[in-house]
This record gives sequence, C-alpha cells and structure tokens, in this order.
Amino acid sequence: MLFKAFIYGLGLYAIYHFAQSGGLLNIGGGSIGFGASKSHWAGVQAEVRQAMLDSWHTYEKYGWGYDVYHPIKQTGENMGKRPLGWMIVDSLDTLMLMDAKEEVNRAKKWIKEDLDYVFDQDVNVFETTIRMLGGLLSAFHLSQDDVYLDKAVHLANLLHGAYKSPSGIPYASVNLETGDGIKNHVNAGASSTAEAGTVQLEMKYLAKLTGEADWWQLAEKVMQALEANKARDGLVPIFVNPETGKFQGSYIRLGSRGDSYYEYLLKQYLQTNSQELIYWEMYRESVEGVKKHLVKESYPNKLKFIGELEKGIGGGLSNKMDHLVCFYGGLLALGATEGKTIQEARKLPNWNEEREADFKLGEDLTYTCYKMYHDVPATGLSPEIVVFNTDPSKNEDFYIKPRDRHNLQRPETVESLFYLYRITGDNKYRKWGEEIFENFMKYTKVVNLDGEVSFSSLQDVSQVNKDKVAKFADNTESFWWAETLKYLYLLFDDTNKIPLTDYVFNTEAHPFPKFDLSDHLKTGWRRKIDENQPPRMLESKVKIDKQKLPEAQPVNKPLEEEAKEAVKENPELAKDENIDEKREKLNKIIENLDKN
Repeated sequence: MLFKAFIYGLGLYAIYHFAQSGGLLNIGGGSIGFGASKSHWAGVQAEVRQAMLDSWHTYEKYGWGYDVYHPIKQTGENMGKRPLGWMIVDSLDTLMLMDAKEEVNRAKKWIKEDLDYVFDQDVNVFETTIRMLGGLLSAFHLSQDDVYLDKAVHLANLLHGAYKSPSGIPYASVNLETGDGIKNHVNAGASSTAEAGTVQLEMKYLAKLTGEADWWQLAEKVMQALEANKARDGLVPIFVNPETGKFQGSYIRLGSRGDSYYEYLLKQYLQTNSQELIYWEMYRESVEGVKKHLVKESYPNKLKFIGELEKGIGGGLSNKMDHLVCFYGGLLALGATEGKTIQEARKLPNWNEEREADFKLGEDLTYTCYKMYHDVPATGLSPEIVVFNTDPSKNEDFYIKPRDRHNLQRPETVESLFYLYRITGDNKYRKWGEEIFENFMKYTKVVNLDGEVSFSSLQDVSQVNKDKVAKFADNTESFWWAETLKYLYLLFDDTNKIPLTDYVFNTEAHPFPKFDLSDHLKTGWRRKIDENQPPRMLESKVKIDKQKLPEAQPVNKPLEEEAKEAVKENPELAKDENIDEKREKLNKIIENLDKN
C-alpha cells in the first residue's frame, strides 16, 4: 500500500510539473496546455500592454515628435530638417489595438497639427510606404477618422514621382518637395528587389479606399516588370535596375533586400480574398524554389534553416541566416491555411500534400527561430545573424560572428509565433513567446532615476556584466512598438482581434482588411510564356481523382483561347517556323490584347 501511495503521489507530482512547464496534450488535432489558463495569458498580455504604455509615456516626455529616440540619453532627433512621424505614425495602430484612448488622442492631435510632409527631404520609398503610409491607412481603418486618410493621400501623392522610371520599378528614394525619384547612391543605382516588391498592399488598399485606380496600376506595373525577368524557380536576386527592369547581380536570399518580396506575393493574393491567382502561382513557385535550393538542416539537432545563394542558383549555399528570415515560418503556415485554423483547413477540398508540407516546414522553421533565442545562454535573445553548423563533428547548431551579436528587438520570430498560435491553438507558441518577452523585459529595459521605463537595442546578446546587465545600444526602433509588442500582444489575446480570415498585415504589422476585386481594381497583366520552365498547373479548388480525368486539361484556358484566336487572325503563326519566334509573336499579340 505504501508503494502504491508512493507511485500515486509521484504520478500526481509528474502531472503537476508537466502542467507547470507548459506540457501539452494533443486531442483531435488541437492542443490543450495544462498550466496555461486564460487568466495566465491575459496577465501576460496586460504586461505587454504595460510595457508599451510605460515606454511610450517616457518617449512622450523626452522625445515627442522626433523620428529617432535615445532612451539612455533621453533625447530625440529627426532624420531630416523636420519630423516624418516615424515613431508616432508607425506605433499608432498598436495603441489603438491596446485601447489606449488618451495616448491615441494625443498622437492624433500631433499628426493633425504638426505633421507636414512637404519639405526638402529625400526619403526611402519603401520605408516611408510601409511605416508611414501603412500606419496612416491602418489607423484610418481602425478609427474611420478622415484625418488619417487625408494625410495618407497627401503622402502618397508626394511619393508618386518615385515610380516614374522607364521600367516602372520605383527608384530607391524620392524628394518630398520636388517629387523627383532618386536612384540608389550605391549598388550602381539599383533598387532593392524587396523594396520594389513591398509597396503593393499599401497602394492597392489606398486605391480601394479612394477609388483611384492609378495607385493600383503603378503597384501592378512593378510586379509585371519583376516577373518578366523569369526568375529561375521563383527565386529573385536582391537588386533590380529601375532603368531597365532587369535583375542586377545573382545574390539570392530571404534576408535583407529579399525578404518581403516573397511575403507580398502571398499577401497580395490574400488581400483580394484569394482572387488574384497570378500571385498565388508566383508564391507557390517561390516556395518550391526555397525548398529545392535554400533549406538545409544543422548538426547535431537537425534544425531546419534557410541559407543564402551568394552566387545564385548552382553557386553553393551559405549557412548564414538573418533573424529577418524568421518571418518565413509564419508565412508558410499562413499560406497553407489562408488564415483558417489547421483543423478547418485540413477538411477543405483544396488541402493537399503540398500545403501539408508547407505547413510542416513553417513549424520547423519557427522552432529554429525560437532556438536562436533559447540557445543563447547569456540573455536568451537572438542576435541579428547566425551561421548554422552542418559539420557532424561539431556540437553546436549555430555560432555567432562578433559583428552580428547585436539585437534590434526585431519582430520576425514573435510574428511567426503569433501566426502559428492562431492557426494551431498550440500553447507551446505562447510559452516560447512569453520566454522571449521576459528576456526582452530583463535585458532591454531601461529605467531612469525617476523610475521611468524605456527599451533599447543591445550591442551584444552573448555577454552580460557581473550584474547580469547587457550593453545597450541606446536606440529604440519604431518597429519595437509597431511590430514586436503588437505581435506579442496579439499572441496572448483570446478575443481573436484582427482575425486572419479577414485581414492581412503589411510587412510593418499594420493590418488591412481584405476586399474583393472590382471592374477597375483587378489584375491588369498576364505572365509571359517562359520557354525555360514548363507551365505550372494552378492548384484546383476542388479535389480531383486524377485517375478519372479523361485527358490533360489546359494550364490556362483563357490564355489558350486567346492563342487560338490569335492564330485565326494571324495564320502565319501556324507556319512551320522557329518556336522562339512563335513565342515572341504570341507574347506581342497578348500585349496588344491587354492594352485594348
């Protein structure tokens, strides 16, 4: 009896310990966390909100209106002659989602009375679009206050000149006063591919709100120019020439200058309620390209990671991975389910092995990104870049180069945790997020002599002093408020704020509502025929028994019909001539059809 009592007590202790450590049971495809009650997560969410408000109030006191804030010195500065609203506009919808009414009212007053974009200042088109234009549009949606929409339209008009390049690829910068587009001062004038391909959600939503199709057309012209390069396996080099529209160099990566191009392929498709299939096809091609050329496993723990192709496809894979790449796990999960829960998505007719594989890779990559925090012993915070180990003789999965040890409080890992939790309901993603948040609180919090709180980037996550204090970089990035704290707040939310079935987040975490295409706001271009790649069959929305198909079906019926009509009107196309000449003629005819 004593032995049975001992075993029984041991079992109860094991269950209690398992629950306290966030143990999970899988039931019917879902997950239940024993030690993670709603009240617990509500408490963590309240801590995130308090961190936002405490640091925001300190910024209001010492750096109000400035574009850059130094929390140690307690001073601010602008990036130009006058403020651009970098901190206030970028953070506004976070305050709205957190129901911080007084803070929102003060921010609105500043935007209305003090923010004026017309002055002699060169600004980066991409950063201004995703942060300022995106922030204003999201604030308008959440509040329906015309102050924000009027300011957004005003800013968009000032950015218009950036798109007046021969190819339609935007120049890297634009002068707000003259409206002149300005080439990149380095990289032989090339624009970043990610920057050129990451303005579409903002411009399309602006077109939807105003009815001005010009913004839509400019955004789509960029995508048409990028696609015309026919990137092999959907993987694009990180630079593109705005004069010619051609890619420059061969460097391929999902980190800086490449990342959000791939993100916006999927999100343009989702933004229009999954109606623009051209972007779904481009997204799926890129995913297969990533799987084929960029994914690798580390030793000894087989962590999935995404490397870089410094010399392009066929040139050997570098094991370097930016923290920026950590957005991709959440993106894959979002693409697989289109915002539905995994349980719902797996019951749909369009669920297939491809989507299942995408989802699994998304889970694996998100775990790797969590380990980039958890396995840094000094602080539990990820560095900017790691290099993964693929040598079986070594015992660590990754190492950090000295120049890559800094932490900017980036959002990409908690962004993926948010997506994976919303889609799976698995509390392990909340546990990982809570751990990361606690380490941010422990090592990046700055408290002045008056007890006022700020947060700062770190110079080195791998070292702390004898008092367990890390070395601050004395800078608060706007995306700490706009993205990192927002995604953490939503991760711990139990009310389904901003449901993934109804919204898309831009790359700066500003939520936009989905909408339907219309007669004047719709896909205005078609992909050209690429003789180097076989046509890809668009995914069917209905499960089909392939064995019962009577014969192969056309890949793109409208395009095939146009081709037949073109041959009828131009019999010379049917002549026995070089296949490349036929393709060229057919593409020209399709171009004319599109123009008319």
